[in-house]
Amino acid sequence: MIETLHHRGPDGYGFFQDARCGLAHARLSIIDLAGGDQPIHNEAATVWVVFNGEIFNFIELRQALECAGHRFASNSDTEVIVHAYEQYGMKFVDHLNGQFAIALWDQTKQRLVLARDRTGIRPLFYTQARGRLYFASEVKALFALPEIERRANLSAIGDVLTYWSALDPDTVFENVFSLPPGCWMSIENGRCEIEKYWDWDFPATQPKRARTVAAYAEELRELLIDSVRLQLRADVPVGAYLSGGLDSSAIAALAKIYNRERLHTFSIAFEDAEFDESAYQQEMARQLGAQHTSVVCKTSDIAAAFPKVIWHTESPIVRTAPTPLMLLSETVRQHGYKVVLTGEGADEVLGGYDLFKEAKIRRFWARFPQSKARPRLLDRLYPYLRNSPTANRAMTERFYTQGMDRVADPSFAHLPRWSTTHRSWQFLSKEARAELGDRDYVAHLGARLPKEVAEFLPVGRDQYVEAHTLLSGYLLSSQSDRVAMANSIEGRVPFLDHRVIEYASRLPPSLKINGLTEKFLLKEAMRGFLPAAIAQRTKQPYRAPDSQSFFAEGIACDYVDDLLSADRLRSAGYFDSAAVGKLVAKCRAGRASGFSDNMAFIGILSTMLVDEFFIRGRRPADVGSSQGVRLSQAI
Repeated sequence: MIETLHHRGPDGYGFFQDARCGLAHARLSIIDLAGGDQPIHNEAATVWVVFNGEIFNFIELRQALECAGHRFASNSDTEVIVHAYEQYGMKFVDHLNGQFAIALWDQTKQRLVLARDRTGIRPLFYTQARGRLYFASEVKALFALPEIERRANLSAIGDVLTYWSALDPDTVFENVFSLPPGCWMSIENGRCEIEKYWDWDFPATQPKRARTVAAYAEELRELLIDSVRLQLRADVPVGAYLSGGLDSSAIAALAKIYNRERLHTFSIAFEDAEFDESAYQQEMARQLGAQHTSVVCKTSDIAAAFPKVIWHTESPIVRTAPTPLMLLSETVRQHGYKVVLTGEGADEVLGGYDLFKEAKIRRFWARFPQSKARPRLLDRLYPYLRNSPTANRAMTERFYTQGMDRVADPSFAHLPRWSTTHRSWQFLSKEARAELGDRDYVAHLGARLPKEVAEFLPVGRDQYVEAHTLLSGYLLSSQSDRVAMANSIEGRVPFLDHRVIEYASRLPPSLKINGLTEKFLLKEAMRGFLPAAIAQRTKQPYRAPDSQSFFAEGIACDYVDDLLSADRLRSAGYFDSAAVGKLVAKCRAGRASGFSDNMAFIGILSTMLVDEFFIRGRRPADVGSSQGVRLSQAI
């Protein structure tokens, strides 16, 4: 099992086993390089722990535990988990500021504890077979065991082709589950208990502005500074990603305050101007005085690396965006780095997505549905798109009026996005559609949401749903942890420090989205730290070329024609071969129309790769030319 996770920890293996429990760990050495090998135990060797991630407040927590009488044998952050458990019992997770997947064995109580960080930055999966519980950081470690059956979970695949990710605790594999973010699991005396110890929370009534905007901005800035300070803790160099936008630029600027050496920043650039943000990346790097490495990603690079990406995501995806990030992490590793800071999470925490602005306009519009002026506010969105979805007035009104009768539903903001992705269902086979039935995808998700979510203020509802679908299920997994760890890189996300989230959640909504200005308070907080062109820049989501990456002058890369052939599609059973054939012909001719066709193509291709690797048991090296991707770099 642990050998399959070598990419997550190439610096050494560690093992523990007694009569009832076995633990294994693949180490990525970042803190206490000499003394931090895992598993780590307490003084009496009765409590053992392995974990993936970092405990950022380990120094402060260690001091408190030493004052309580605990004795430490190492300088690692891992050891504080053992002693915190001894001191606080199952409340130990409340004291951890970090990103983690933890497995702890209490020999005295014969209790196994699994715990996952608050927002789901680090993955943790489990399954049962032949009376045993198995758990791992990735599903492929579970499939290393012959007793674990490899079966696709069609319902969860349908979720991916709607919400962009499976819904916790489900995965796209039958009987394999994900421990949800902010949860711990305890197995003791044959009884399994799962408890949620933390969740995103938003007010039900409008908070009053108790201070000036400047005072709020200062509070947010101080929280972010402290989060970055903690997340720079490492015994190895720490770099930073620069996307060219506000979020990563803010983190890099704050990192410069504490970084003793010249900061090394890393970026992705594209040949296609629609996706390329390199001018902003270079401007920010100059402002920082950083050593900057830019990786130019071509469409052919995306096609070549895509199978390897799916091997690491272990899930279908509907965009190619994780692929350039995997190639970037390879470059980071080649430059001798193991840790990078990223700007992930700022949009969910502080209100940055177009989706939030869309929802604000649509709610305003719904109060007066006959208005011709109100929908024109949508014209101010998507200036970065070559083909804006608001360009055609009639189509705009048809698209954005979806769900106007469900304004109070927690999923209201997400209906246009989900309806676009959900069109992929038209390519499912008759058998698959019959098995899934005529599912109401809004009600399907709504049944999993806590009742109190409906009481949140509208922006809070939007943020909660976003945090529990796109963020935890896709961005922090497929687009973050998996593609970074593919090259043994640990990404750290200061915006997801729970103190930052809790502070931002209590803010008046107008400090997040002020009119149609996204992340208003973050922009105020970073005044003077960033070039004006970046500080006031409209949000441009990170994107990469999709279906066009797999066709060169009408010729598909080798594995596309193989995996999407009629025989192979019929054999797998997920998709209708005739419908997929028409979509492939459309993409081959360069006529894929907008997000819907592109997401359907990527979703189908990635589902077939998941089937190839995890149901049929092939490896990436056996599919296409996923090795030897060459990138151009400018330093």
